[in-house]
Amino acid sequence: MKIVSTMVSLVSLINHGFKYVIDTSEHFKIDESHALKHSMEVYGFAKRIYESEFKTHPELEQQREIIYMSAIGHDMCDKKYMDEKDGIIRYKNHLSNLMSSSDLEIMGKIIGTMSYSKVKTNGYPDLGEYQLAYDIVREADLLSAYDIDRCIMYSMYKESVEYSEGLKRALELFDNRVFRMRQDHLFKTEYSRRESLKLHKKAKNDVESLKNILDI
Repeated sequence: MKIVSTMVSLVSLINHGFKYVIDTSEHFKIDESHALKHSMEVYGFAKRIYESEFKTHPELEQQREIIYMSAIGHDMCDKKYMDEKDGIIRYKNHLSNLMSSSDLEIMGKIIGTMSYSKVKTNGYPDLGEYQLAYDIVREADLLSAYDIDRCIMYSMYKESVEYSEGLKRALELFDNRVFRMRQDHLFKTEYSRRESLKLHKKAKNDVESLKNILDI
């Protein structure tokens, strides 16, 4: 009975998180490049990385809620759409009746330090026993970055450019950032290193196909 109760609680928490993503995206006009679909993709990657790492790190079970909720709500405080600190506070408040204050504190630290730009500028934070949880969420978000259509969407929505201009900007970002993630050793877990190689190869093919279509 205890296991069933725990699972129901986790499912309820996840449902609560995704509902928050829908409501917050609508309120702050967060476009689909960072809204529900992206949230679900990052959650899916985080879940698979967690399950892979759990085999050798069973202590992660105590951090599963932190990992999943960080993955689900990580962009609901993105500075491109709102004040980041206020966004983190809003998300923590939303979950305050469902998670412990200590877990929410760690979740906030993960969300507030996991972005590519912050890691490149400040390096990795020291989260002690939660370092692997941090890497799981951070890497899940990086794996989702191999989707070039999502990158094009952002420019079209946020900067109101046409598709061809969005593609040009996406190609530049992929050359300067996405295709360098592996050589910059940003993936630490075994699952992410393996998956990123497959996604890297697919993205290379996607890029070449898109270049050919628009004769770029």
